[in-house]
Amino acid sequence: MLKPVLIGLLLAAPLTNTAVAETWPARPVRVVLSQPPGSSPDILARLIADRLTKLWDKPVVVENRPGGQNVIGALAVLKAPADGYNFYHATAAALVINPYTFKALPYDPKKDFVPVGMIGQSGFVVAANPATGFNNLGDLVAHAKANPDKLSVATEGPKTFSGMMAAMFGSTAGVKMVAVPYSGVQPGILDTIAGRTQVTFQAVAATMTHLQRGALRPLAVTTEKRLPGLEQVPTIGESYPGFAYSGWQALVAPQGTPPEAINRVSTDLAKVLREPEMVKRLLDLSIVADASTPGELGQFLDAEHARWAKLAKDIGVVPE
Repeated sequence: MLKPVLIGLLLAAPLTNTAVAETWPARPVRVVLSQPPGSSPDILARLIADRLTKLWDKPVVVENRPGGQNVIGALAVLKAPADGYNFYHATAAALVINPYTFKALPYDPKKDFVPVGMIGQSGFVVAANPATGFNNLGDLVAHAKANPDKLSVATEGPKTFSGMMAAMFGSTAGVKMVAVPYSGVQPGILDTIAGRTQVTFQAVAATMTHLQRGALRPLAVTTEKRLPGLEQVPTIGESYPGFAYSGWQALVAPQGTPPEAINRVSTDLAKVLREPEMVKRLLDLSIVADASTPGELGQFLDAEHARWAKLAKDIGVVPE
């Protein structure tokens, strides 16, 4: 027979959960970001924070913690209380790529974070200096095969999204290119425009202005489908079936966060992302809004881990 105290606790549990759901948020909500102010993820995070602030009538504060290949930002969230008031606006690099490039990562994306909701997906573009004469991916491949190890490609480094995309493309197309690493996005883009490198693999958001004014020529995008604003640019998969990789941003929380808070944030985040004005604002940033439930995001992350584990193995990435 259950003791009276235990019966009382069992009866009170649903009421407690209901109370949490009804009173949350009772104070400001913090969203940590691994990118610096003014970056595309930062602009997006602040757009969403502004809408959620109005929806909840409580401040949603975006905190920038850049550096360390996303490690600094991830740890800032994990060191905070898992009380439903601390969330991480994460990228593919933080949640999926880092485990295959770091020998000793100070956090476990699978165990330390719980999914809240997908935010959006974005593509990377293969762009060439117009002086190369490359009009399409076929031109690039033909040149690279005729001139092995002479085609220079600007990326952010061998263990970044852009660097791994370039390596995977070279492996898939059977060409040898010279990868030139840069410490940031813009230096590599500007060097390609100046002709110091011939091609660059970069996020569409970072290159769109240069593509529109003709300083760079888009040859292909890395995504599964053609992208809004670049509908005339084919995907790499149209030439090499199965090649499909997207950058993405998602909201996660530290393990132990109350489910009631996670479900509330996920529901309201999806509501915000479906607003026509927000969809348009995201497209202006070359991001396709892609709301999800926590369960759907969890399944997506599992699939991404499998894909990136295979990619890292295929291109010979050695964790350091």
